[in-house]
Amino acid sequence: MSTNGIIVWLRRDLRLADHPAFSAAVKQQVPVYPLYIWSPDEDHPWAPGGASRWWLHHSLSALAATLRQHGSRLIIRQGKADPVLRALLSETGADTIYWSRHYEPQRLAVDNPLKAELRGAEYTVKSFNASLLHEPWTITNKSGAPYQVFTPFWKACLAQPEPKAPLPTPRKIPAPSKWPDSMAIDDLKLLPDIPWDKGFYDSWTPGEQGAQAQLATFCDDIMARYKDGRDQPGQAGTSRLSPHLHFGEISPRQIYDAVHTAAHYQSTKGLVKGAEHFLREVGWREFAHHLLFHFPQTPVQPLRPEFEDFPWTHDAKLLRSWQRGETGYPIVDAGMRELWATGWMHNRVRMIAASFLVKDLLMSWTHGAAWFWDTLVDADLANNTLGWQWTAGCGADAAPYFRIFNPVLQGKKFDADGTYVRRWVPELAHLPDKDIHSPWAASADTLHDANVTLGKTYPHPVVDHKAARDRALEALASTKS
Repeated sequence: MSTNGIIVWLRRDLRLADHPAFSAAVKQQVPVYPLYIWSPDEDHPWAPGGASRWWLHHSLSALAATLRQHGSRLIIRQGKADPVLRALLSETGADTIYWSRHYEPQRLAVDNPLKAELRGAEYTVKSFNASLLHEPWTITNKSGAPYQVFTPFWKACLAQPEPKAPLPTPRKIPAPSKWPDSMAIDDLKLLPDIPWDKGFYDSWTPGEQGAQAQLATFCDDIMARYKDGRDQPGQAGTSRLSPHLHFGEISPRQIYDAVHTAAHYQSTKGLVKGAEHFLREVGWREFAHHLLFHFPQTPVQPLRPEFEDFPWTHDAKLLRSWQRGETGYPIVDAGMRELWATGWMHNRVRMIAASFLVKDLLMSWTHGAAWFWDTLVDADLANNTLGWQWTAGCGADAAPYFRIFNPVLQGKKFDADGTYVRRWVPELAHLPDKDIHSPWAASADTLHDANVTLGKTYPHPVVDHKAARDRALEALASTKS
């Protein structure tokens, strides 16, 4: 293929290693123009939330620095994709565009017609898979339909050929003799005006190098105990790779390859248990994107139609109590406060907090999905939708309607010594272990000694769990009739 220059249009693939579009462009030995277009209106109603915008700012900054090290630059433009791309094609004389495919409905609504229009104008356009092990249309059941249950879906994935080895980082990216104009990353105004993000800096290192460092930490220090440790929010037992994956600072192929290497994989012996369980979680991410591609209505509508008329309630005051981490249930409040402070919440606690909103408070899962979308640094439309519909019982592979997490029992089981609660709900720090997850059940003397005054230093429970559970079961049973 003969070309005068190639624009590599970057979206959520902010890395150089295992980047098929970059690798293909570099092989052509013509000028390569790395481009990022900030166009939040095109993503409406799922424009990046506040936490995601924070991450994006720092991820773009990291990528720009890496590109400079490889003899290139990051071009920043703002606006709708079509006019921005056409303008840059005209300015540079490039005649080819490469990009990485995405599978969300609002992305496809832009990408598919854009690709056709550009090709019609006699430009070369090529897209690549850079974010999944298996693209959504490649995994189907025996009748050719999409899977709606995880276990057979993952078995079908495992039956596929092994993922190809990750592509290396290009040594040098061919540069043009003259670079086109670019906005500064600061001009995008992605960072908050009010500095609510102080805790983010202590928790995260956005960018490709940060992703690789986090993967190494997981493989070296965490993976062997992942099977049990992943459910213990008081310890470092998870990979914390989700925001890096969402922004494409690391690929699932890189993770798959590193996990196999770290586990000393041998086909005759299989993976160590920690690696098996972790790769299964990578499989859940694949499943989420599979579902969103095949059922694009699910970010706003339940997959199971019997839930369309579910008798949700709405109480703005109770919703705010949940959002602020002031429900009176310590494990729920700890999770919601961790989320606000760091842009992330431990996965076990996500399930507990989500169950509390949709079942104890009987509020629609869409309220929770919207809050997580704005506050999570790993806010991913596919994962967010799958998780909330699973909890509400209205999605694929949904939890049985009668599964309602008891926040006290969950806290005692997974945070037995209260380490997690004491960190994020410090006003309860001096309660003994046996009372840390149900302070309302502690004696007056115990509360006094711990300097806890219910209703003042820490709220009373906003609902009685037993009564709320009975109400939820009655409402949920109505969907079975």
